[in-house]
Order: sequence, then structure tokens, then C-alpha cells
Amino acid sequence: MMLKKKLLPLLVVIVLAVAGAWAWKSSRLAGPLEGLVSGNGRIEATEVDVATKMAGRVEQILVKEGDFVKAGQVLARMQIDTLTAQAREARAMHQQALTGVAQAQAQVAARQSERAAARAQVVQRESELDAARRRLARSETLAKQGASSMQELDDDRARARNTQAALEAAKAQVSAADAAVRAAEASRVGAEAAVKAAQATIERIHADLSDNELKAPRDGRVQFRLAQPGEVLGAGGRVLNMVDLSDVYMTFFVPEPVAGRLALGAQVRIVLDVAPGWAIPAQVSFVADTAQFTPKTVETASERQKLMFRVRARIDENLLKSRLDQVKTGLPGVAWIRLDATRPWPPQLSQLVQAQAPAPR
Repeated sequence: MMLKKKLLPLLVVIVLAVAGAWAWKSSRLAGPLEGLVSGNGRIEATEVDVATKMAGRVEQILVKEGDFVKAGQVLARMQIDTLTAQAREARAMHQQALTGVAQAQAQVAARQSERAAARAQVVQRESELDAARRRLARSETLAKQGASSMQELDDDRARARNTQAALEAAKAQVSAADAAVRAAEASRVGAEAAVKAAQATIERIHADLSDNELKAPRDGRVQFRLAQPGEVLGAGGRVLNMVDLSDVYMTFFVPEPVAGRLALGAQVRIVLDVAPGWAIPAQVSFVADTAQFTPKTVETASERQKLMFRVRARIDENLLKSRLDQVKTGLPGVAWIRLDATRPWPPQLSQLVQAQAPAPR
């Protein structure tokens, strides 16, 4: 009697376990369905590593594993003390370059004034030379008539030659002034180029400062923290790993005859092991153009049936966005493909997961 009492609870547990297993098994799709083919796979999503552009020390990580983030959201910060000092230095050099431009412009103005004065001197010497030549012509006429001495004629000739020499010297000064103006303008161009270089340096440092704020490249969920504050990372060091929950898919394999009939955009139903009573709508987004499982030799029709092609079924983005809190990668399941688009889906695959309406504000 005591033995029966001890065995009774054990029998109850066994009966409940068998009943639960039978109910779970009966709720799953069993066996092949007419007009459908299936393949096993797991839910996957596009993974993105958030990494540093330059070597440095991690100062702050602002998110935790499992957090949902938006594109452009700051996820982590690197130490920027060195870059801040470089930015101050670049701004000082930029100010110095601006001062150099002002000085160069003043030099150009001074050289232009000197050139104007030299040109005025040329005009003056030309007038003096014209007067000297006229006087020399009168002196020569008077000397021929005996009305003037030879001394006066020689003096006028010397005066004309001196005035001619002075004119040539004035013209040489104009040429020198022109060269000085060109040199000053070249210095001004160099100073302006130095300003542009300093400005470019400031912009580069600002870009580096911005890159030291690690931002989310797209909407998604943080999957792993790969570094901790205080760690020193090299260029390209990974800080976070996130998944893009708007690009979720299942990869599975189908035989060669089925792959040949598949078209991009074909309807797919995904049934996960954790929710056997619901079908997730998806579409074929990729079909491999080469076989994944190829025998060593392909000689007979039966051997060709062993060729398997990789297929990817992508879940609708709107459905994913409405159920972000329920999307999980790594879940196993079965993808069902309807070969004949004119035939309806069987009842087992008609209970679809629908997009949720947006929450009222």
C-alpha cells in the first residue's frame, strides 16, 4: 500500500509530460504539405560593429546591452584631451595666418604706392628731357648764327644727356617697383593659402573630435559591449556590437529543382519553434547562383538532386518595426515556400503575425 502511494505522484508526472509532448507535437506542422517545400534555419539580422576611427582611451559608454538605439544617437565617447589641445593650436595658427595676410596686403599697398611714385618720376623726367632738347636745339641754332658761345652749347648738350640718363633711371625704378608689387602679391597669395591650410586643419580636428563620439549608424539594438571605460583601443577597435532589427531574415537551403523555380519576392511563411501556431510572412530576397552542397562528381540525375542552394527570406520591415521588443535573433524554425502562387496557403500557415498599430500619443 505504501509503495502504491509513492508511485502515484510519479505516474501523474509521467502522464502530464507525455500529454504536454503530444500537444506540442500536434501543434507543429507535421510532414510535407502538398505544393510546399521547407527548409530549416535560424532568425538572423545584419550586425554592425561600432568601432573607433583612431587609437585612444574609452572615456564613457552610454548604453547597455539590450538597449534600443536610433541612428545618430551617441553610444560612447573617447578621450579627446589631445585633440582639444591640437584644436587650440590650430586656431592660434589660423589667427597668425590671418595676421600674415593683413601684413601682406599692407606690403602690396606700399609697393603699389612706390610704383606710382616711380611712374610719376618718369613723367617728370620725360618733361625735363623734352625741355632740355628744346633748349639744346635753340642753342645749336644760335651757335651757328654766332649769337651764342660754344660753352653754352656744350652745357645744354650735357644737360640733355643728364636728363636722358635720369629718365632711364626713373624707368628702371618703375620696373623695380613692378617687381616689388608682384613679389608682395605673391606673398599675399602665400599668406592666404596659409589661412586656408589652417582652416582645413581646424576642420580636420573638428572631424576627429566628432569621430570620437561613437554614434549609431542605424536604428537597432545593442547586442554586446566589447570594451569598458578606461580601456585603450587601437584604430578600428570595437566598442559595441549592434543588430539592425529592420533587416531580419532566415537563411535556409532548398534542392536544385526548387531553386530553379524560385523568384525574388516569392512569398514565404516562417514558423518558429517557440511559436508553432503562428506564421511570419516574409519574401525571398536572395537565391544563391551556385550550389552550397556539391558532390565530388555530378554524373547522374540522382546526384544532381543533392545540389542545395542557399535562400534568404527577409521579414517585412514594417512588421519588424511594430514588434521591435519581440524580435530576437538565433531562434530556430522552418521556412515554407509556396511553389504555385495561385494556390492558397494551407490552414496551418494562414494564422499570420500582423503588424501592430502604432501606440496612441
